[in-house]
Amino acid sequence: MSDTRYLAWPFFEERHRQLAGALDAWAAQHVPHEHGTDVDTECRALVRSLGAAGWLRHAVGDAQYGATGQIDTRSICLIRETLARHSGLADFAFAMQGLGSGAISLQGTPEQKARYLARVATGEAIAAFALSEPEAGSDVAAMQCSARVEDGWAILDGEKTWISNGGIADFYVVFCRTGEAAGARGISAFIVDAGTPGFEIAERIDVIAPHPLARLRFTDCRVPLEQRVGGAGEGFKVAMRTLDVFRTSVAAAALGFARRAMDEALRRATTRRMFNQVLADFQLTQAKLAQMATTIDSSALLVYRAAWQRDQGQNVTREAAMAKLTATEGAQQVIDSAVQIFGGLGVVSGQTVERLYREIRSLRIYEGATEVQQLIIARELLKEAK
Repeated sequence: MSDTRYLAWPFFEERHRQLAGALDAWAAQHVPHEHGTDVDTECRALVRSLGAAGWLRHAVGDAQYGATGQIDTRSICLIRETLARHSGLADFAFAMQGLGSGAISLQGTPEQKARYLARVATGEAIAAFALSEPEAGSDVAAMQCSARVEDGWAILDGEKTWISNGGIADFYVVFCRTGEAAGARGISAFIVDAGTPGFEIAERIDVIAPHPLARLRFTDCRVPLEQRVGGAGEGFKVAMRTLDVFRTSVAAAALGFARRAMDEALRRATTRRMFNQVLADFQLTQAKLAQMATTIDSSALLVYRAAWQRDQGQNVTREAAMAKLTATEGAQQVIDSAVQIFGGLGVVSGQTVERLYREIRSLRIYEGATEVQQLIIARELLKEAK
């Protein structure tokens, strides 16, 4: 396990420290560090393993899988940080179970919770969150996928893209324009089961850090109105509430990647000999390591401040944005420095730092790109100033 002194910070309770230690020990035995070519199969296996071990119950707010909406953000962040340090795909598998079912945990009906959350928590069902579209990513109000209501059914038409778990999920929480009002106020959320007539996987998408990803298509896809999550026109609110929970955890995953890169860099710097000494003897290397450590600690302080504040019931829109901005950009810098310390070996396929270099890049984009986080922070500051 990496340096754990941060667990003594006042943000945490004893249960958090025990959680982090137990998960690290479990991951060391059960999470593969190398990945093959069949990412779908590996992801399914990781979901089952995480569910069987009880870790996924944290992703749905527990309460015996009936979810209270009180998801413990610090636990989610510690789990993602720990898993990311061991395996990016394991972190992905855990995170998407939470994000994909988050709307149901937070605002689902008792029937919806009973039908889906227990299966998510045990790893029997894989969840997905379908918000982005070809022309509507950060600008959710530009959404074009629509749903019209007829005789107790919602009929969906349109496309979604960049959908994680696309192609392997058992159900998708899909956000559609339903027209109750203009812009973001005219969007609703629906649970669509895989295999529903009119729903298809239009395209599988390959990215530099492989994980299940797809473009979805809906053509006269009929979903019972009972599958709507939240009220009519409340989809944007549902989506934002869900993202508010999990955006901080993206920062925590970046922190896990950065900590692993730091461990690898320290190991390399203290063993790689050059000019009759080791790399760590050079002041340039020491300066780089010092900057990496400082970046990691500053990111961790922002991540766990935001997590603690949310667990106290505070609004963390600004704090979560600051955490994601700082941790993802900082992790990119830390990992780049680790690759530099490794030299030519750092860009060889299969090396840990090479894998981390590919895995960190998408975190600066998804669930709100860095530039969007800057806009959010500025908007909140200006709102307070007025």
